Amino acid sequence: MLKHLQRYLRSHPRTADAWAIAVAFGLAVYAGVEGTWGTTSDQLAWWPGVVLSALACVALWWRRRHPVAVVVIVALCVGPEVIYGYLTTPILLAPAMLALYWLAIETDRRTAHLYGLVLVVLVVPPSVLGDNFGNPVLAALNPAFFLFLPVAWGSALQARRAYLGSLYMRAELAERTREEEARRRVEEERVRIARELHDVVAHHLALANAQAGTAAHLVRRRPEQAERLITDLAGTTGSALRELKATVGLLRRPDEQGCSTEPSPGLGRLPELIAEHAAMGLAVTVSDEGEERPLAPGVDLTAYRIVQEALTNVGKHAATATARVTLSYAGNLLTITVADDGAGERATPVEDAPGGYGLIGMRERAHSAGGRFTAGRGPDGGFTVVAELPLNF
Repeated sequence: MLKHLQRYLRSHPRTADAWAIAVAFGLAVYAGVEGTWGTTSDQLAWWPGVVLSALACVALWWRRRHPVAVVVIVALCVGPEVIYGYLTTPILLAPAMLALYWLAIETDRRTAHLYGLVLVVLVVPPSVLGDNFGNPVLAALNPAFFLFLPVAWGSALQARRAYLGSLYMRAELAERTREEEARRRVEEERVRIARELHDVVAHHLALANAQAGTAAHLVRRRPEQAERLITDLAGTTGSALRELKATVGLLRRPDEQGCSTEPSPGLGRLPELIAEHAAMGLAVTVSDEGEERPLAPGVDLTAYRIVQEALTNVGKHAATATARVTLSYAGNLLTITVADDGAGERATPVEDAPGGYGLIGMRERAHSAGGRFTAGRGPDGGFTVVAELPLNF
């Protein structure tokens, strides 16, 4: 029953205001009619108290929109009642208490305390001077307590609302931050998978295309060599399928079956990569500088993909049969250099060509691993790719 009443009053605030004002008016009128208890002035008229209480309660109707003005009006009504000689009781002060309560809720704490103090100064001296019970301390503390009580109560409620509001804002900010972080991670994963797919497709399909073209050219004049190329073509396409399956498997759920358990490629598979290009007629020499050290898995994969993409670009764009790969270990850096001495078939970098993402992908990989990347033509006409990667990023 009580819960239904509370829900009804929350959904009908004007009805709640009317009830509160009616109760305050009834208490104030009762205090005005019976306000001469214990006094020697039994001839006090009751109607001034009723009129002043009615004016104060009418002003309470606008306490939500104009709380300061309502407090001033109520003070101008309650003050004369006390000065006139009515007994200062909580029921006489009910309109003032209600006005101060809403002032504390709707305004800042300093304003509420200031107007509460003004009302106390206005009410307490007449209450003490008109005391007929011989207890001036009680005559002073009684109205002061009941005037400051609604101020304290309203300030506490306002502080609680501000605290709950800050909690809501923090929760909303945390939720928005989680969503933004999730979107950022999804975007990073999408770009990473796109790079993986590009490297796998660009490398293996370039090799497969070259092997198929060469085999078609040699099938009549050198069938043995063409047969060997076709066999290599089957291995190239099989390797491409395996890597594509592993990359697409990243999109599966962890509990789904069929996810590939093959480890990510690294520099340990560099000999296989060199052999694939050697079968296509590109002689690649690999040299190490400094003491070889183990790499973090992410750096190892990044290094392998950069070498793979650089050699693929050499095979597609450089008019040369040789390439050099240098792995230099110095301090906390691994410097990868892939160079050729070919003239090339294009005058612009890969990233400037329509649909070319080779250099863009290598640069993104290097930056994502915390390293640096540069690429450009050498003084002798060749093309050089340099990537610096931290060993333990």
